Amino acid sequence: MNGAHLKDENVQVSPLVIRASAGWVALRLADLWEYRELLYFLVWRDLKVRYKQTVVGVAWVMIQPTFLTLAFSIFFGRLAGLPSDGIPYPLFAYCGILAWQLFAQALSTSANSLVANERLITKVYFPRLIIPLAAVLSTMVDFLFGFVVLLAMTIFYRVGLTFNVFFVPVFVFLAEAIALSVGLWLSALNVQYRDVRHAIPFITQFWFFVTPVVYPSSLVPERWHAIQGLNPLVGVVDGLRWALLGSPEPSAVSLILSMITTAVLLIGGFHYFRRMEKNFADLV
Repeated sequence: MNGAHLKDENVQVSPLVIRASAGWVALRLADLWEYRELLYFLVWRDLKVRYKQTVVGVAWVMIQPTFLTLAFSIFFGRLAGLPSDGIPYPLFAYCGILAWQLFAQALSTSANSLVANERLITKVYFPRLIIPLAAVLSTMVDFLFGFVVLLAMTIFYRVGLTFNVFFVPVFVFLAEAIALSVGLWLSALNVQYRDVRHAIPFITQFWFFVTPVVYPSSLVPERWHAIQGLNPLVGVVDGLRWALLGSPEPSAVSLILSMITTAVLLIGGFHYFRRMEKNFADLV
């Protein structure tokens, strides 16, 4: 007993020093897997809250793009006579609107997610990155319902699908990544500067007009294609139309610039979010 006691006394334990993070801290993305059940719960909660006590429920995600398509088809397709790359304009517009709606909804919900979850942030620890990520993932359900309508429209207009349809998940993932990358910046800024929430509608509205949602990219002069490609959504919208409707193949320059821009925004957004994370509970 005495020998065992002496042996225990000789064991040296290294002290654990806890310091506040400084600079560009580690991302620790592995923590997201450890809290995957919380991520699932937050996604499910966002869906229930979104459609709780609504009259038509998830039908809203089909009604909104449908009526927007009708309005754009009348004013831009028929009256203004905008081209649509040989595709029936209602189908052309609905595809662009559906892609845009996925991005805009994911951006808005993720940008406001931290402020909306104030009580949760101040009471318990978990990786705060889960909150904007859950907000982005919850929009996928809305996209799937709208996608069913798009498939029905392709049958109505007798537009046959090709093997290009297998690229649809790639462009959907890119749209979600763009929304998350910008949402990380805005959500962290929104905690510290509450007037950011007033800028979000302006940002999304301006972004809508510089994205070929209701007009084809072919309308943009060729000398502006490189600048247009800095808008990562150009590759998403053109890519979805190519994969589903057989429109001209998206510009390689636009796709490459979209991916590079998204990667830069996403990596920078992750680091900025993690750097500001330690102050969320105090500022929110």
